[in-house]
Amino acid sequence: MSNDNAYAEALFRTAKYCPLWPERPFDTLQQARDWVYRFVRWYNEEHRHSGLKYVTPNQRHSGEAIPLQARRKVVYHAARDRHPQRWSRGIRKWNLDAVVYLNPERAEQEPKEYRKAA
Repeated sequence: MSNDNAYAEALFRTAKYCPLWPERPFDTLQQARDWVYRFVRWYNEEHRHSGLKYVTPNQRHSGEAIPLQARRKVVYHAARDRHPQRWSRGIRKWNLDAVVYLNPERAEQEPKEYRKAA
């Protein structure tokens, strides 16, 4: 099913629409491997992920994301203070989730009432 692994599906979509997507099939296995290597590097080091609040995975894993997002928050607050008429709501929420699960335990997903009945 296409929704079995949302993270893998998102990765495939990103690969398909990234600027590195090849215009024609690869001639050799090595060309395919080289493309995958370049894609992984781009994905982890250059591509800012919306699900990561527009930081790269490397920034997230290295701890760079927290100070970066704190600076973004300052910039957004300053922009709102300078031009409040342009803001109908608060600023973007830059905080990242502390933990992300691919497949959280089933008990964590089900309402308490359902678990009691089972």
